Amino acid sequence: MTIILGLESSCDETAAALVTADGRILAHRLATQEEAHRPYGGVVPEIAARAHVEALSPLIEAALADAKMTLADVDVIAATAGPGLIGGVMVGLVTGKALAHAAGKPLVAVNHLEGHALSPRLADRTLQFPYLLLLVSGGHCQLLHVKGPGDYARLATTIDDAAGEAFDKTAKLLGLGYPGGPLVEKAAAMGNPKAVPLPRPLAGTAEPHFSFAGLKSAVMRAVQSGHYATEDIAASFQQAVIDCLVDRTRRALGESAGVTALVVAGGVAANQAIRAALEDLAAAHDLPFVAPPLWLCTDNAAMIAWAGAERYAVGLIDDMSVPARPRWPLDPDAEKARGAGVKA
Repeated sequence: MTIILGLESSCDETAAALVTADGRILAHRLATQEEAHRPYGGVVPEIAARAHVEALSPLIEAALADAKMTLADVDVIAATAGPGLIGGVMVGLVTGKALAHAAGKPLVAVNHLEGHALSPRLADRTLQFPYLLLLVSGGHCQLLHVKGPGDYARLATTIDDAAGEAFDKTAKLLGLGYPGGPLVEKAAAMGNPKAVPLPRPLAGTAEPHFSFAGLKSAVMRAVQSGHYATEDIAASFQQAVIDCLVDRTRRALGESAGVTALVVAGGVAANQAIRAALEDLAAAHDLPFVAPPLWLCTDNAAMIAWAGAERYAVGLIDDMSVPARPRWPLDPDAEKARGAGVKA
């Protein structure tokens, strides 16, 4: 059985995992940087890169020890090669190249977004291509037809902020702290989602894309007004995001004949209210709903190892010249969305 060592270092989580080609997770080690970044209210790239340098090698050693293996037992090295904070991406990719070269193992350079996109197949081995994926994270918000490893058609993207970015900025405006997503969700559970009138940008329009910048600005005005409780703003904001995600995904489903399931992945997919709303949407279209377990939604190395396994199985391997990339779209041929810039 092929064994893949996966390495992840694209943002503020350092991780190493060993996964088999049939989807068994043999070991997973992760080091978070939340405490290092908390005083700044967000990720500081220089701090993140240094932390990756310090953490990655011990995590690899620990993962191998957990699985009672050595590097010689590993068949493939898979490392995130982008997109992400370039300093961190370089740490993981250079480490992966060094291990592959030293041990004479094939290297698979993994798109971090593809790690998220394929992670539902690690969680549910019955999930078949093609499926409609809502990829929601701190840096991206996209709807994609997932046809196979390396084969994606982007249907929609954000023209400004990503959903996770809006959660983090809302948390900062409300003084909730970092990381913002879970804290907004916790506050929202104690608030009234109808208390604050907030916009649903692009909802109901013929345009397929997402927009969250205007919603973020409306939250700022609600906070500055002093008329609303923190919990009510959080609940109203979360409901507005849900309404936008459901509206845009419903539109995409209308153009997705033949898909096997509605799938959600990425850090924002850990939000229980969002998962519940999407599950209802899938049921209304007589489709299975697939979401990875919460720990597999946030950044991790198991999804990178699994994406490496999927790519390796169809012959997609890389040489030592493969670059680290701060930007790396899953569908480079997608039509450019207005205003989307590098998030396209």
